[in-house]
Amino acid sequence: MRRRLLIVYVSLLVVTCLGLAIPLAGTLAARSSADMVLDRSNDAVRLASLAGPALASGDTEALRGELDIYHELYGIEAAVVDDDGQIVVASDPRPDVSAEDTSREIQAGLAGNRVGPGETVYPIPWHGSPLTVVEPVVLSGEVIGAVVTVSPVGALQRSTLVQWLGIGLGVVLALGVGIAAAAPLARWVLRPVRELDQASRSIGGGELATRVPVADGPPELRQLSQSFNQMADTITTLLERQRLFVAYASHQVRNPLAALRLRVDSLSGQMRSGAEEAHALALDEVDRLTRICDGLLTLARSGGAAPQAEQVDARAVAEARVAAWVPVAERAGARLRACGSPGSDVWCGAGTLDQALDVLIDNALKFGGWGVSIAVHVGLPRGGRVEVHVVDDGPGLDREQLRTAGTPFWQSGEGVDGAGLGLSLVATLVEMSGGGLRLTPARPRGIDACLDLPAADRTRSAAQRAGEG
Repeated sequence: MRRRLLIVYVSLLVVTCLGLAIPLAGTLAARSSADMVLDRSNDAVRLASLAGPALASGDTEALRGELDIYHELYGIEAAVVDDDGQIVVASDPRPDVSAEDTSREIQAGLAGNRVGPGETVYPIPWHGSPLTVVEPVVLSGEVIGAVVTVSPVGALQRSTLVQWLGIGLGVVLALGVGIAAAAPLARWVLRPVRELDQASRSIGGGELATRVPVADGPPELRQLSQSFNQMADTITTLLERQRLFVAYASHQVRNPLAALRLRVDSLSGQMRSGAEEAHALALDEVDRLTRICDGLLTLARSGGAAPQAEQVDARAVAEARVAAWVPVAERAGARLRACGSPGSDVWCGAGTLDQALDVLIDNALKFGGWGVSIAVHVGLPRGGRVEVHVVDDGPGLDREQLRTAGTPFWQSGEGVDGAGLGLSLVATLVEMSGGGLRLTPARPRGIDACLDLPAADRTRSAAQRAGEG
């Protein structure tokens, strides 16, 4: 952006300087030329007034002396011609009137016309033609001759070139000063933008207390900085309220969970034979909910930072979650199974895979209908990733619905049970662990919910544990 700003600034500076300098140079040249033409015309009129009596009387000596003095003073050759166009008297040296253009101008002057340049002469360095002025000599209403002056334009060229040189030096000086000031000006203009960029990066990195100074830069950017700070304050307040809510909710849930565990644990002596497995599963579920609450508390205290990743056996977690949901599936007439090869370890936050599978299995049971078949398949590591699929053969969703199903509060239709937060929660948890959630249609029908997680290297992890031991 700084380079583009400098290019625009310098371009405008050059265009402005040239747009002022070129018309000024033309105006000065035109004014100097007009002054010269007017001056030579006045001189020709004066000489014509002297030439009339001299031509009438035939005494041209005084007129000759006047022409010589005129040449000595101004370096301008002059001559007086009769009505036949022949030179009667001339300065020393005499002007050359034999050229075709000069002869034509003399004839026009003898016809009673005042002859000068048809348009303003711009004395440019490569234009060396002298300025010729013809003034008719009129006596008693009759043209009896003409005065011809031939003025060199060298001096006018030199003075004009000096003026142009001064304008050029002024343009160079203005461009030099403007270009020298371009970099500091660009830094001053863009300083608030850089500060906004740095503050945005800091806030995006979790430093919510970062704010932008509002004392520097143009007024518009200072106003933008104030608006940014107000937005950051609002976002910080909302996030703090959400964090407090999560912390309070998790803390308040932990106490009933602790009491529930004590009561479930106390039932061990009153159970019928064969219920030990169900009792152990209930205790495991209560412990898992307690760990989830502890994780939410930790996440709330960390300010939204990603949880500490750990190595998890994806196949073991899938089998545990399937075993926990089998009683619910049986009541719904569903078939639930886990499959896949062992050795598919992944890196993810504590409880991330458990919670994600719970939500996906719950959705498959809830929306798959009576008798739905659900398979939790753990794939082998491939390209440093492990995919865990939850596939059902329910009615499914179309591709557009699958594309938007992960957004918060999304529901497939009216009257659907739930708040529409499950899939968005799964996507958030998995993304915080470096993974992703992908929803695609299953074949021949149903939904394939795929969790894509970073694979863990068992060999390296074992070596690290051995080194720590």
